[in-house]
Amino acid sequence: MTSSHAPVLLAEVIEALAPKPGDVIIDATFGAGGYTRAILERGAEVVALDRDPTVQPFAEAVARDFPDRFQLIRTPFSGLAEAFAESGKAKLDGAVFDIGVSSMQLDQAERGFSFMRDGPLDMRMSDEGETAADIVNTWDHGPLAHIFKLYGDERQSGRVAAAILRRRVEQPFTRTLDLAEVVEKALGGRRGAAIHPATRVFQALRIAVNDELGELERGLEAAEATLAPGGRLVVVTFHSLEDRMVKAFLTERTGNAPGGSRHAPVAVETRKPSFDLLFKGAREAGEAELAANPRARSAKLRAAVRTDAPAWGAAKGRGA
Repeated sequence: MTSSHAPVLLAEVIEALAPKPGDVIIDATFGAGGYTRAILERGAEVVALDRDPTVQPFAEAVARDFPDRFQLIRTPFSGLAEAFAESGKAKLDGAVFDIGVSSMQLDQAERGFSFMRDGPLDMRMSDEGETAADIVNTWDHGPLAHIFKLYGDERQSGRVAAAILRRRVEQPFTRTLDLAEVVEKALGGRRGAAIHPATRVFQALRIAVNDELGELERGLEAAEATLAPGGRLVVVTFHSLEDRMVKAFLTERTGNAPGGSRHAPVAVETRKPSFDLLFKGAREAGEAELAANPRARSAKLRAAVRTDAPAWGAAKGRGA
């Protein structure tokens, strides 16, 4: 089975990972298998992770083509360390994360990620846990407004939350287009806006439903704890919140945090940099890729190499 989903910054990801025969790489966001196939074609082994059950047909297709060097484990980012232990591999040489919702998921109306097509108000990347409908039908005004502001940067978050509460008294929300219409009315319609008024609210709900920022934080710490010295961490983000989190993580772990942290009352050995940057700043898509894949416009790639220092996350977990 193949997919029309084009992996973003594929050439840059492979350059940063530098996979070779004998390496073991974790593709923490398997999806349709774009990164995984490119890594396998260079002779490395892949342990793929994904919490989305609908990726199984793509995994089966990859397994048929690379039967001895590929396995898929259903887990979110936070389960990376446990998944690697389950894989039975001895040494992790690289990990790649592609953060956010995929175009493949957006195209499936029944998943409820997009207001461009009517579908159930779900938004779960897995088939477990609270749905977007659960949130808009049960959360109070304050928490709703908070996530719309924090995760969606919606300046009129309070107005949107109030409109949702008023409407749900009459009838609970169950469909994507229904919610989108209520949000649009609450914000005064489109009035020539470049993006649909519901865009930020839907983004915020998706992030909240899937605990995307929490999973990213735990996934980065798991990669830090699991990568072997010399192993490479590569992260592609599509949203400023995610990119700031990755940048802050690498800034701290490379020992370049602003003044103050180096004088914290912790053992000196726990503050040795656990990563070295592969390059400064973030890589972005070139003109050719942007022309072929507009989704790449907001993508940023950051990468680092694991040192032989203890993981900072482990030190923090001990109360350091």
